[in-house]
Amino acid sequence: MMGWKLFIARRIYRSDEGRKEVSKPAVRIAVAGIAIGLAVMIVSVAVVIGFKHQVRDKVIGMGSEIVVSGIDGADLYQMTPVVAEDSLLDSFRRIAGVSHVQRYSTKPGMIMTSDNFQGMMVKGVGQEYDWTYLRAHLLEGEIPAFSDSAASNAVVVSRSIADRLSLKVGDRLFTYFVEDNVRARRLKVAGIYQTNFSAFDDYFLITDLYTVNRLNNWKPGQVGGVEISVAGYGRLEEVNDGIRSALGEHTDRYGEYYCSRTAEELYPQIFAWLDLLDTNVWVILILMTGVAGFTMISGLLIIILERTNMIGVLKALGADNASVREIFLAFSVFLIGRGMVWGNVVGLGCCLVQYLFEPIRLDPVTYYVNAVPVELHLGWIVLLNVCTLLVSVLMLVGPSCLISRIHPAKSIRFE
Repeated sequence: MMGWKLFIARRIYRSDEGRKEVSKPAVRIAVAGIAIGLAVMIVSVAVVIGFKHQVRDKVIGMGSEIVVSGIDGADLYQMTPVVAEDSLLDSFRRIAGVSHVQRYSTKPGMIMTSDNFQGMMVKGVGQEYDWTYLRAHLLEGEIPAFSDSAASNAVVVSRSIADRLSLKVGDRLFTYFVEDNVRARRLKVAGIYQTNFSAFDDYFLITDLYTVNRLNNWKPGQVGGVEISVAGYGRLEEVNDGIRSALGEHTDRYGEYYCSRTAEELYPQIFAWLDLLDTNVWVILILMTGVAGFTMISGLLIIILERTNMIGVLKALGADNASVREIFLAFSVFLIGRGMVWGNVVGLGCCLVQYLFEPIRLDPVTYYVNAVPVELHLGWIVLLNVCTLLVSVLMLVGPSCLISRIHPAKSIRFE
């Protein structure tokens, strides 16, 4: 039974839909509404997903998804040390979902040159530190071989600190640490990195774990914390629960309790800001879907009114209201499909141009990235297309009821 309805709908679409003076612009506006709406939705989702992932990668890139430290060590600038023995690290590595485990320590201080100074945070890392992220953002110099058993007297600084203090690779700088007395260390700039993430670039220097532990006067085996990377961000809570179960209520040999925190708990303001982006996307999706749906409604109503005579003839030949409605809904699906094709072409084209050439730039100081990021996922694109089609068709079901009010005798008489 559906064959003849599709045949008529296809004939209307291919032959007559563009001949009438009124329906021609109405159809074009409806198709354009679908195309623009879908293109905006694709671009919006691609940009937000790309932005969230890039900022999240920057947050965990200089550290990790999970940090195990002292229970009083939530303040990154004033840490309570814990003992990180090989047995503890091995227990973390055996937890399903853990991809890497590394120790670190931090110490706040000040950098001074002959004509300038700046507060900073020096981070000490051991030989097991994963340099993948930092090596990808290294601009000059090299990364030294740091360890926890000897002082390297070398440091990796950020581009913002280097520019502010006029430092170059090979320069020596003096760092000062104030507690009961002032302690000084002279370090050599071995490399310069830039992540465009101001929370790290503006303050962090990277050196060896041995130097930082000595500056903190910590006992053997103590470190600031343990950074744990997760194989797949979606398993973050699962892995964190496993770590907390393994730690239990145990203390180290100095009586300090362990505490496991995720990156979202350590940097709540950043992740709360990223979560707000989801609200913006939903607003855009709802608005664009509404615009596309209402343009299709207006186009369908105009087409129905212009084809009143054809509807009367079909009814006179025995077609019921439901069959005629199905014809016009099928015709609408053809129009929606055309608009969706153009919407995908425009939306994906804009995303590819931005991904390949990055014509739209951003201020990294404000947005943490130097260009608008885009990330395309086939699943999201298919879901947007399916939802656009379903919502648009469902919005046309009500207006198509106008067909039931058209009487064959009256409509044919006025032709």
